[in-house]
Amino acid sequence: MSDRKLQLIPLGGLGEFGMNSMALRYGDDIVVIDAGMMFPDSELLGVDIVTPDFGYLEQHREMVRALLLTHGHEDHIGGVPFLLSQIDVPVYGTAFTLALVERRLEEHDLLSTAKLNRVKPGEKITLGPFTVEFIHVTHSIVSAVALAITTPLGVIIHTGDFKVDPTPTDNELFDLHTLAEYGKRGVLLLMSDSTNVDRPGYTESERAVRPRFEDIFNRAERRLVISCFSSSIHRLQLILDLAAEYGRKVGFLGRSMLSVTEIAHGLGLLHIPDSILLRPQDLMQANPAKVVAVVSGTQGEPMSSLSRVAVDNHKHLSVEPGDTVVLSSRIIPGNEKAIYRMMNHLARRGADIVYGSTKPPVHVSGHASEEELKLMLNLVRPRYFVPVHGEYRQLAKHASLASHLHRQGLEQTFVLESGDTLEVDIHGARRGAKVPVGRVCIDSGTIDEVVEDIVIRDRRHLSEDGFVLPIIAISKQSGKSEALPEIVSRGFMTFDERSELLQEARRVVAKTLESSSEEERTDWGVMQEKIRADLKRFLIKQTSRRPLIMPVILEV
Repeated sequence: MSDRKLQLIPLGGLGEFGMNSMALRYGDDIVVIDAGMMFPDSELLGVDIVTPDFGYLEQHREMVRALLLTHGHEDHIGGVPFLLSQIDVPVYGTAFTLALVERRLEEHDLLSTAKLNRVKPGEKITLGPFTVEFIHVTHSIVSAVALAITTPLGVIIHTGDFKVDPTPTDNELFDLHTLAEYGKRGVLLLMSDSTNVDRPGYTESERAVRPRFEDIFNRAERRLVISCFSSSIHRLQLILDLAAEYGRKVGFLGRSMLSVTEIAHGLGLLHIPDSILLRPQDLMQANPAKVVAVVSGTQGEPMSSLSRVAVDNHKHLSVEPGDTVVLSSRIIPGNEKAIYRMMNHLARRGADIVYGSTKPPVHVSGHASEEELKLMLNLVRPRYFVPVHGEYRQLAKHASLASHLHRQGLEQTFVLESGDTLEVDIHGARRGAKVPVGRVCIDSGTIDEVVEDIVIRDRRHLSEDGFVLPIIAISKQSGKSEALPEIVSRGFMTFDERSELLQEARRVVAKTLESSSEEERTDWGVMQEKIRADLKRFLIKQTSRRPLIMPVILEV
């Protein structure tokens, strides 16, 4: 066994936000930590979600022992259905995390075949040469865990997403003791969350939002509309408790909000006071001074409940002058325009909007800031360190944070990106050969609708230059065009019947037909290519633009 090596293979989430997935290989055994997704940026036209390319795992499917989930956020579990559609592998996670995964698998008709295994913090499982202990950590979602993975070469700690909350609202404290015990015994390698590395100090406790919410409940004279992430069970509990205290009824709006609150309540993680719930259809009939509407859609997603409320297009809720709208979430980079547009619509309806960095805060982060990241490094005192979860600048800054540990046994820090690998053996750690990774673009959220790069390229092409359809009617008997070709254009330029460019373009197509041999005219594939080439040349010369040209030949 002495010649065996341990490999870290990041499939996503390093050098980028989202799509978190890490494979850990020892010999012929692989465990995978998380399988996340990300939402597309604006250049991925018509794409709904993006997942890592799991080709490496598919190629080594016989070696994959398990998928280990750290918590239930989409950037860690959103890719699970797509991974399980490729390889049949057991999944381990806490009850709440797996309940959220079940919801996703049900959408893709995979729930009946999935092997889901519930674990609790403190529990250990053995998978081939790996022994995995699940360690409770605090985060913005309940039931989050770090992983301590014992391998033949030493212990690897993966923090998952975390912050060190000294006063969590559910009183489930961060298990610093177990991490410190591992640190005393010796840790081979630490992988730690880098999301908030550029924030100095400590991240505020979840309890820090209570004073601001108490003030909002105290001041609001009419209806309260509060939007937060549906997975923020701590925040939802606070809203329910304050609503009971101030004599208000609560109505939940939005598919994800209803689904997650039902799951959390069923698992005993969300406690709903008696007689406090209001049906969505009763929100507008109830006294506005006695109502709280909790609505999903904090990021201004076009079809989310809050976006529809903002433009008065929701069947159960309208915002009226004097209502208070609270956005209790962070603005995810890239969503600014959509969120501010939504807020403008709400302001036009006379709403008082509470958002952003207020003191006391209306939202706190779920990720560790600089001092907490230092605390994690000091507790674990690893031999090697790999920062994870963040863009390159954040990984690099996190690596520099660890430099003070070189006097305490830290031998080397590696800043990896997705596709880079790290190899560890009895002689030490070094960068290994790259593995092919990438992203898979999914349309409509269904497994079958993978969008190829060429499709995205065509969509970008259409968005910039439009398309032109030359329509040619050819006689079945003579093989000749019956009249001048028609030309239809969208997103390119306006053609009207008197347009000189249109008439010239029609003549170009007609000339191509006339100059073709009888044999060519009977081969529609050849004719389409000839028309496309000649018309493309003409339009580029006349307009300096390159529309997508799709000739249509009709036999009459």
